[in-house]
Amino acid sequence: QVQLVESGGGLVQAGGSLRLSCAASGSIFRFNAMAWYRQPPGKQRESVAVITSGGITNYADSVKGRFTISRDNSQNTVYLQMTSLKPEDTAVYYCKASGDWGIQYWGQGTQVTVSS
Repeated sequence: QVQLVESGGGLVQAGGSLRLSCAASGSIFRFNAMAWYRQPPGKQRESVAVITSGGITNYADSVKGRFTISRDNSQNTVYLQMTSLKPEDTAVYYCKASGDWGIQYWGQGTQVTVSS
């Protein structure tokens, strides 16, 4: 069974940076896409960044120019580099893997808190 483990969250001042990591139990090459989602307090989960198996990326408008998603297939890890962080970025961040036949796998999440 696929397991995804997020790490790298924490408390940071507005304007600061964090890099989140999502480590998979096996090769991520077989997945059609990897993505980062987040759920702010009291709000719905939302997609923030996606990277396909071909390396194509997409970002939510709220994070464009500030966040970068990347993938290291040799380490079975997906990253989210977060810069110019804002208090509005405060959320639990989740990693998602999309496989064949609509199968999805989720990590447990990592907390990111941005103070003003």
